[in-house]
Amino acid sequence: MLESNTAVWDRLDDGQRTRLTNESARWSISNILHGEQGALGLSASLCDIFLDPGAQEYAANQAREEARHVHAFTRYVRARFGGAVLPVGDTVGNLLAELVATPVVYKKIVGMQMLVEGVAMGAFTTLFKIAQDPLLRRVCQLVMTDEAFHHRFGKIWAYGTIPQLAEEERNAVEDWALEVFHTLLFNLVNPEQKRLIYAQFGLDWQWVRDAVMEARTDDHRRALMQRSSNVFRTLIKTLLKAGIITERTRARYAMWVNMDELAAEGDRMVGDEVAEEGIRSLKEINAGKRKIVRRIGA
Repeated sequence: MLESNTAVWDRLDDGQRTRLTNESARWSISNILHGEQGALGLSASLCDIFLDPGAQEYAANQAREEARHVHAFTRYVRARFGGAVLPVGDTVGNLLAELVATPVVYKKIVGMQMLVEGVAMGAFTTLFKIAQDPLLRRVCQLVMTDEAFHHRFGKIWAYGTIPQLAEEERNAVEDWALEVFHTLLFNLVNPEQKRLIYAQFGLDWQWVRDAVMEARTDDHRRALMQRSSNVFRTLIKTLLKAGIITERTRARYAMWVNMDELAAEGDRMVGDEVAEEGIRSLKEINAGKRKIVRRIGA
């Protein structure tokens, strides 16, 4: 909870703290749902942009998978929170709108497949580890079995494309990735994004923002980013391994993490183990279905 251990917590009694925690969970999961809707729209738009038939087929398949995710989280929000999906936050909404609408392929792939999918993998991993609801944990794991491949596609694209770009184009990709990273880092969970929630508790969102900024300093953010599971550390690692961070921008990221440590780490990403366990469980389920079909056929 972003607001815990701040002056916000001091203004609330135990019941209000519980309600705010639940409303924050509803806001987070609603934005995950909106993110899946944006990924669905973007995947469909890639079908029109890609020239290679194999790439078109991949984009169409991702659209099918994103539709599955939208369906799952829509049903979950209805069951868990009584059907009320909260509006998308400004940061997520504006970024998704740009990614879906842009005709620039690198913005779509770097923005969605690497950055947004990277955030999603980090968020799903965190929910899988800390959520008390076993249904939410299972939904996150199953969605991750798809998202891990989407994230990997972005890295494969970068490995094959970035080295072939002219210097001016490569710099444009690098600068845009840094811009999006900073937008997500400073605004993804900014209290302004949750301003609709605070009104229920008689809290002014600007006061909440100031209270959170007083307690959650850059040093605090930097400390959180030392954890291997931290979403933003994962994003930096993704960009670094894909060759999208060079000496031009390295120092901007080094403010938050040890870049030498990241460079020395393997290619395994946060959430890979959770996704792989989900894939193993799906194989067991599907194997059981095939046995039933064979028995019926016999």
